[in-house]
Amino acid sequence: MLLSHAHTRYAAKIARIRAGDYRRGDFILADAKDADLSGGVMITGPRRDAAGRITGYRSRAEFLARMRALIDQDVIDIMLASASNIEALAEDGAFDGSAVMPAFRGNEATDMWGIIRHGRYRSFASHPYRGADMSLARAPLGLYSLTFQNDAARDAATLEAYAAFRADTRKAGVMHFLEVFNPNLDIGVPPDGLGAYVNDCILRAMGSLTRAERPEFLKIAYNGPAALEELAGHDPSLVVGVLGGGSGTHRDTLELVAQTERFGGRLALFGRKINASEDQLALIRWMRLVADGEATPAQAVRGYHADLARQNLIADRDLDTDLHITEDALKLAATAD
Repeated sequence: MLLSHAHTRYAAKIARIRAGDYRRGDFILADAKDADLSGGVMITGPRRDAAGRITGYRSRAEFLARMRALIDQDVIDIMLASASNIEALAEDGAFDGSAVMPAFRGNEATDMWGIIRHGRYRSFASHPYRGADMSLARAPLGLYSLTFQNDAARDAATLEAYAAFRADTRKAGVMHFLEVFNPNLDIGVPPDGLGAYVNDCILRAMGSLTRAERPEFLKIAYNGPAALEELAGHDPSLVVGVLGGGSGTHRDTLELVAQTERFGGRLALFGRKINASEDQLALIRWMRLVADGEATPAQAVRGYHADLARQNLIADRDLDTDLHITEDALKLAATAD
């Protein structure tokens, strides 16, 4: 049975955003805990001792417990996980009376299979694959991801697989959102043209979709302020969000939230940036403050380190290192300290 979503913060926020009534506090934060569909033992993230030192990898039970704690914290708006883990959380009552929207990953194309030990799947062009059965899904919102490869035959096959997914979601009464990855291989597009290429591929694909078929929102790689602003401003009916990408520094994480909101994005969906952190609950609190304009990214990094110090937790990076922006796309429009 699908979980209800009418009472969630997500439902209220997305309605205001679509109505052109976006206001402070409406930026949507999602925790992307769907990494079990990209690999095996290592995907659960680091297990830490009482001092915050990494001692190994979490078990599935520990991974689920982290998700439950984030749901109970009630700061994120969406909890994204695999269909199996959403089912486990639902059966445990994690979403009972919660304002957090449950969502599941509806497909796992081969360019996602990057955390398999001794695997080399990301060395090849992405191939569509879908394991989740829409008719058995417990969440009312599913994620579909695709990767454009500048190859007519491959891209046509990718879009045909997406069309079949949309048909299945309609039959099952499931909404969906669309994630578009940057190509995992060299596709002959220069780095400074990648944002334009991805934007155009998205808009071309959306042109065929009626309102009943369109995604709830988009989740894309951040290819710099100009590319995000272009896509977000082109069609107000397309709500645009960003994916988190690699772990990076905490300044990278918080800077991405700030720049996404500033240049027209209305969502941020972070996986590794949250899962690898020393204190997930504290980091998400600071992400919320940055999204709502109540702290700058640099202030949030300092505040987060102060939180770690109060708990006697050892930070993975010293404060000065953690204040640096390491991702090139973020350096173009970095906020002042």
